Amino acid sequence: MDFEKIARELQRSGKAEKLRAVADSPECRRLGELLGEKSLEKAAASGDQEALKGILAQVLGTEEGRALAEQVRKAMK
Repeated sequence: MDFEKIARELQRSGKAEKLRAVADSPECRRLGELLGEKSLEKAAASGDQEALKGILAQVLGTEEGRALAEQVRKAMK
């Protein structure tokens, strides 16, 4: 996956700022505390899709995670 290409496209489309706002939201901060920031970084850096799927399932299993997913959905419109 070409993360740099994705980042450029998000910048070009204006969605990068919206996603930054979501990342700075209280829901996202709480989820970071619950999950442990390092586990997410490690899974993303290694490309471990199974670990990322597990983290996503864990996130979406929380009220904060569902609220965050809705914020991301709206930001990407």
